[in-house]
Amino acid sequence: MENLALIDSFSEFKDNKLIDRVTLMAILEDVFRNALKKKYGSDDNFDIIINPDKGDMEIWRRRVIVADEDLDFENEEITLTEARKIEADFEIGEEVSEEVKLIDLGRRAILALRQNLISKIHEHDNTNLYKQFKDIIGDIYTAEVHHVRPRVVILVDDEGNEIVLPKEKQIPSDFFRKGDNVRGIIESVELKGNKPQIIMSRTSEKFLEKLFEQEIPEVFDGLITVKNVVRIPGEKAKVAVDSYDDRIDPVGACVGMKGSRIHGIVRELGNENIDVINYTNNIQLFITRALSPAKVSSIKIDEENKRAEVFLKLEEVSKAIGRGGHNIKLAGQLTGYELDVIREGDAANGEDDDDVELTEFSDEIEDWVIEEFAKIGLDTARSILKQDVEDLVRRTDLEEETILDVIKILKEEFDN
Repeated sequence: MENLALIDSFSEFKDNKLIDRVTLMAILEDVFRNALKKKYGSDDNFDIIINPDKGDMEIWRRRVIVADEDLDFENEEITLTEARKIEADFEIGEEVSEEVKLIDLGRRAILALRQNLISKIHEHDNTNLYKQFKDIIGDIYTAEVHHVRPRVVILVDDEGNEIVLPKEKQIPSDFFRKGDNVRGIIESVELKGNKPQIIMSRTSEKFLEKLFEQEIPEVFDGLITVKNVVRIPGEKAKVAVDSYDDRIDPVGACVGMKGSRIHGIVRELGNENIDVINYTNNIQLFITRALSPAKVSSIKIDEENKRAEVFLKLEEVSKAIGRGGHNIKLAGQLTGYELDVIREGDAANGEDDDDVELTEFSDEIEDWVIEEFAKIGLDTARSILKQDVEDLVRRTDLEEETILDVIKILKEEFDN
């Protein structure tokens, strides 16, 4: 039969789309049967024979022979006169099989056939793509930057699949150029119409957990377990690890000699500061470890309300809270307890009885400045006066001049 463009493309579809033979034949038959229904009203009496490897096919229509004057259903019946033009010895009641040429369907029908075939192939591809990426949600994936937009980076993998990395899923310090290789986890796969949208994330806790699996052999082998991960992307993270083998130091194994093992993870995350902590069921000890590098004096646990009062010496308070309050926030998330920091001896000894809350100076010191000091655990006049100015500049987002102005105001209070 005619070797039309539609037929020529069978092998191309099979080779380029990686569709197995059975699936391709099912798609092709479905497409052609739809076309036959449109032209003849029914496809029940048609046989379709497809050879996708050779790129050819045959369509045969079966009709019952009737007397010339009894023709009622032209699609299912053929007159004796017409039948005998095919074979001279045909008789009424017999069945005639006649090949239907594609050209008989008409040019417009052939163009529609090809478009329908392409549509079905894409639908099949999209279904397979959805299933493929649905199965690897939570796994690390690498793709290349195709183009960068203000709110999203479009990536393409080795197979040409498009992956979306939204701005909110990027680490704040991330900066990508076309051609860069980007690692992240497949966070979700959503169907937008018939096309799957694959979302990558670099801010997910799961990404950090998977990096530990990828970079640290003991974690990959299951000798060390990552119990919990919390992070402020690009800033700070805390990872609780445990081992059922007493011979293994889980923290030491994860960090490596002079940080050699964790360095690659830190670099991948834009120099995110990662604290690796030994997990324990002893909640007091766990909270103590989670608040590192601060040294905790004592802890009062409220198990029912999942709260803990953490008592620290004055010089340890700022360490416990950390820059921007990150340390105490992550420690609370890691342990599952709301942590209240209490300066040890505030009420027990009288040395700070004449101290003044920083909020009392709100008419002289702007609220945002007071909030900056509060973020690092400094909420009274004396707590600030005891600090080194350079240290305050390093730990806050305040300019040295602003800090000196505040100190001047506070000193005037106590001098008076």
